[in-house]
Amino acid sequence: MSTDTTVSPLRQRMIEDMAARKLGHHAQRSHIHSCRRFAAFLGRSPDTATADDVRRFQLHLVESGLSICNRNRIMTGVRFLFRVTLRRHDLAAEVYHLKEPQKLPLVMSPEEAKRLLAMSGNLRVHVMLALGYGCGLRAGEIVRLRAQGCRRRSAGYSPGVDGDCI
Repeated sequence: MSTDTTVSPLRQRMIEDMAARKLGHHAQRSHIHSCRRFAAFLGRSPDTATADDVRRFQLHLVESGLSICNRNRIMTGVRFLFRVTLRRHDLAAEVYHLKEPQKLPLVMSPEEAKRLLAMSGNLRVHVMLALGYGCGLRAGEIVRLRAQGCRRRSAGYSPGVDGDCI
């Protein structure tokens, strides 16, 4: 990841540390960009940073409207600088990562399921939709269902030998 332009000793040491740990080209580029952004925020070299500077930078990232994923990516590069290159574990401990909230899948209400089943044109489609809704199957799993994989019982269908009706 070396370039022809002059590189500061701190950046060169960070590049060597990343190469020694076999970080990929994109990870190296991302870490360097993150540290450059931190240095631009500080207006001085990152090796002179304090815990308050790290806190202010994280608040700055929040206020700038970056997503949680981007904030975590930037702070990973800054944490690498503090923990590995500068060996400033006190500042690395100040870096925090946020968990991205999980998005819940959309679930049909019972009324929506009844409307969907009522719109099915034939018996085969009706059975597939009812089975998919009742078992909580995804669309791809419903599409792969095959009737020949199921054995008929007096009360309905039961799974085949392998345990599923696919």
